[in-house]
Amino acid sequence: MTLSHRDHTACQAVSDVLSRVGDKWTVLVVELLSDGPMRFNELRRLIGNISQKMLTSTLRGLERDGLVTRTVYPTIPPRVDYELTDLGRDLRVPVKGLALWARANIGKINSARTRFDADQV
Repeated sequence: MTLSHRDHTACQAVSDVLSRVGDKWTVLVVELLSDGPMRFNELRRLIGNISQKMLTSTLRGLERDGLVTRTVYPTIPPRVDYELTDLGRDLRVPVKGLALWARANIGKINSARTRFDADQV
C-alpha cells in the first residue's frame, strides 16, 4: 500500500506540528503558562533543569508558531511576559491530558523499562 500525495502531506503536517508540541520543554512551558502570564525567570525557575538558551529557543519557537505572545514593558530593567495565545490555550487540553497520563503511569513505565533493561543483559 502506498501513500497518496494527500496522505503524505497530511502526515507531514502532523509531523511538523508534533515536532513543536511534542518537545518536552514545550509541554512544560505550555503547562506552566496555562495558569497565566509568566516572566522568563519564573519559567526557568519552575522548570528547573533547562538552560537559558534552550528556554529562549523554546519560547521563540512557540511565539513563531502562534502559541505564545511576548510582551515587553518599558520599565528599567525591561519586563517581559510570556502568555498563551488563543491557539496556545487550545493546546492546553491535550498537553494537560498528556501530563496527567504521564504522572499517572510513570510507575508502570519505569517498571517496564527495568524489566526490558534486565532482559537485555
